[in-house]
Amino acid sequence: MVDAVADLANRGLALLRTGDAVGARRALEDVVQAGRASAGLFVLLADACAQIGDHASADAALDRALAIEPRNLAALTLKGDRAHVVGDDRAASAWYNMVLSTVQRLGSVPREAESLVARAQQGVAAAQARFDGHLNAAVSGLDSGPRFAEALAILAGRAEPQLQAPTSFYYPGLPQTAFWEREAFDWVPALETTASAITSELEAVLATREGFRPYVEADPTRPNKGHALLDSDDWSAFHLYEGGEPVAANAARCPATMAALNQVPLPHIAGRSPMALFSLLAPRTHIPPHHGMLNTRLIVHLPLIVPPHCRLRVGNHTHSVEAGRAMIFDDSILHEAWNDSDNTRVVLLFEVWNPALSDAEQAALTRMFGAIGNYPG
Repeated sequence: MVDAVADLANRGLALLRTGDAVGARRALEDVVQAGRASAGLFVLLADACAQIGDHASADAALDRALAIEPRNLAALTLKGDRAHVVGDDRAASAWYNMVLSTVQRLGSVPREAESLVARAQQGVAAAQARFDGHLNAAVSGLDSGPRFAEALAILAGRAEPQLQAPTSFYYPGLPQTAFWEREAFDWVPALETTASAITSELEAVLATREGFRPYVEADPTRPNKGHALLDSDDWSAFHLYEGGEPVAANAARCPATMAALNQVPLPHIAGRSPMALFSLLAPRTHIPPHHGMLNTRLIVHLPLIVPPHCRLRVGNHTHSVEAGRAMIFDDSILHEAWNDSDNTRVVLLFEVWNPALSDAEQAALTRMFGAIGNYPG
């Protein structure tokens, strides 16, 4: 038996392919009248209507397609195209992003949808570029500072919020600050003046490498978390204070370094702090992104031996490493480091309290961390 409605649908598709949008529309509307229209047929009808300039009818057909199949990729893409044509980047991005999220949920791009996905990606990128230009023009010439610049980058989708996520202990209400200004710490200038003397002691230590061991060491009593530099000498440490006590043999070789550290307000917590060490990063070594254990502390780097092409990223901020210039950062925010040179990089590394903590809070945390440290196991 001949299926007249199916023949109408096929005829409408054929006419559309040959460029006869008027004839295609008539045939496809007859299928709709017969009550046999699928989501795909409404998409074809929308295409025919758009080709003859009847965009209101095209929109109506797409809406009917999406009522039947809300995740129809063709209908979503065409809705995005239509919003773009009328200059509504907000709406266009919403439709295009629905295409991309649908494909992401599927886990792969169906071959027949590859061109639609590419169109959606291009549409989102173009709309984002226009939005960026609009915002940049609005704030051009303002002396708004780095925090505003980061906020603008996050709003524009060029960056993501980077928040504290310590692996062991989170203290609420502390500022989400990646790099702290050196000027906020009155002991920094005096520390930096000792960099030359500390470097001389470091060079003597490096002459033998005795006392260095991997920065990340396996613990046979704990599961292996698979750190990329586990037990690797490419990232190694020469400990000066460890577990709250001086490492006697190492400290004896570095009296100027120990004297400089004694002028810094290091935390003193039984079994835990102070901690201080020379951190060595071998040539062509990358410390992968990771979070530190606590947000109650800040990490200080005093760079000592620094070849070119050494960088430190904390959150959305990447800084070049400069010999003798202290870097103070919150390591509970995602961070990573690179030595892209052919020579070794070494910094003096230690921790200080997060200055947003009151004296009373520091005292309470000292007692709490001490209790954690002496708990069995």
